[in-house]
Amino acid sequence: MSAARIAQRYAKPILELAEEKKALDAVKADMEGFVNVCRESKSFALMLNSPIIPHLKKAEILNAAFKGKMNALTLQSFDLITRKSREGVLKEVAEEFLRLYNIKKGLQEVSVTSSIKLSSDQVKEIEKIAKKITGKKPIIKEKIDSEIIGGYVLKVGDKQVDQSVSGQLKNIKLTLQTK
Repeated sequence: MSAARIAQRYAKPILELAEEKKALDAVKADMEGFVNVCRESKSFALMLNSPIIPHLKKAEILNAAFKGKMNALTLQSFDLITRKSREGVLKEVAEEFLRLYNIKKGLQEVSVTSSIKLSSDQVKEIEKIAKKITGKKPIIKEKIDSEIIGGYVLKVGDKQVDQSVSGQLKNIKLTLQTK
């Protein structure tokens, strides 16, 4: 079974239980934190996927690392998943939980890349554009890439709006090459 399917099977009941226990926002914050730890700590991610470390030892490590820092429901979920020998997909479970949370709350992650840090007014304009595209409240993830020279590149799901200088130069180059 693929990691994505396994993640779906665990994330959905965790979301439902968190909502039932009125801990949805706390569990969401835990999942965001866990995904960040997995991304930032290569050794932590390797430990979760290691076939050498026993499953119960991984459960102990997770408990020691996050006890008192995460909601009890999150820790119980991680413990259950680890005891089922699925700790290798914990990051995917957390990411799937966040995806389902966003759907439930009517939110859409949006990535905007610019050559410099955007002002608050520019971010508000990007939010309006993204909301017009999706019909959902956008969660803006900003990236800075000096190679786009100026303007911005907005990614919403599988759509991309390229209003960058480098994108416009590429379009001009293509137009000149076809003539």
